[in-house]
Amino acid sequence: MTLEAALATASAKPAGRRPYFLNPEVERVMAIAMAIAQELAVARTRVDTLERLLERKGIMTRAEIDAFEPTPEDAVARGLWTQEYIARVLRIVQQEAEQLKAGGAAELASEEVAREVSGAEAGDIGSGDVRSGDTGQGVGVPRDAGPDTSP
Repeated sequence: MTLEAALATASAKPAGRRPYFLNPEVERVMAIAMAIAQELAVARTRVDTLERLLERKGIMTRAEIDAFEPTPEDAVARGLWTQEYIARVLRIVQQEAEQLKAGGAAELASEEVAREVSGAEAGDIGSGDVRSGDTGQGVGVPRDAGPDTSP
């Protein structure tokens, strides 16, 4: 199927699992890329909110944030979080390998990929308020995730 044909039929709602519009390998990479894009968009919105609040309240400026140097302990905690995040992002590949090994077809819906990457429960995806920048904990960095960078 061509990309144009895939885009033309993309708005159709299939019954059951989402069909592949491109070959499965391209779909897999696109699913991973889109899950990462969701994470980045939510994280960027939250960072922007925090920076604006800190600056408005006179707590610290964006220049001070830009100049921050993590301690060695901070760097270790951040590195650990990054490794765990990458493992979640690549979970789709691991799931497909496990499914093939068990003799099943290796197909995951895009919603399943998003849940795996974000660590969300079923039904959490897209449950937040996009206008306020809060897309819910179903998509994006969980509020309690990541290293504690407080002094």
